[in-house]
Amino acid sequence: MGRGEAMKKYMFIFLLTTIFFLSACGVGMLPSKDPWYAKHYFIMQDFEREAYKSLTPQGRLDFQKLFWEARQPVAKEQFDTRIAFIERVYKTENHTQPWNTDRARVYLLNGPPASIDYRQNNDWMTKAIMNSGQTGSRDVSDRSNEDIQANIAEVWVYPYEKYFVYYIFTFSPPSSWKLNPSTFQNNQYLQALENLNKDLTFGIVDLEDYKAKLEALPHKK
Repeated sequence: MGRGEAMKKYMFIFLLTTIFFLSACGVGMLPSKDPWYAKHYFIMQDFEREAYKSLTPQGRLDFQKLFWEARQPVAKEQFDTRIAFIERVYKTENHTQPWNTDRARVYLLNGPPASIDYRQNNDWMTKAIMNSGQTGSRDVSDRSNEDIQANIAEVWVYPYEKYFVYYIFTFSPPSSWKLNPSTFQNNQYLQALENLNKDLTFGIVDLEDYKAKLEALPHKK
């Protein structure tokens, strides 16, 4: 392979990784002036985001009602439960919008991970297994050592079919955890996992009827 071809291949991989990172993360781009939109952004379908942005203020209020009417009641219950957890656990990262953080986004969409690993002193150690009850494990809600800078990476593990999907968060003082770009390297099932959880947990019951109702809402001129 020539130098030019190698450079093109490198740039393609870089751009692809960047696109995945921005589409899956996107925390910094959330509309912070619209709390409802920011809170629901990560579970919304693309067409819902586009529709919401095109509506008048009254249209957006009507949209917010239709959004949950189009889904099963259990979806709203699951959402409220996860948001309550996020507001309690991740408020140290964002006091006004704790759901507008990387770990909160992943938790809101995928629920609690099967396990959480920590990288400390260059060794990988499993420090937590959700609800395992094993010695040395702790629940994900226990953030007692969150400000210890020695824990430089936090890895959330989710099963997907016969595979595992890993989310890698890097600690950023004084109290933030950022999704590391390495999450998207050799992690080909990440997007499939998120799409699956979005459909299973927050799926729309009657898509065509829902779209028709959204189209009838008052739009901006």
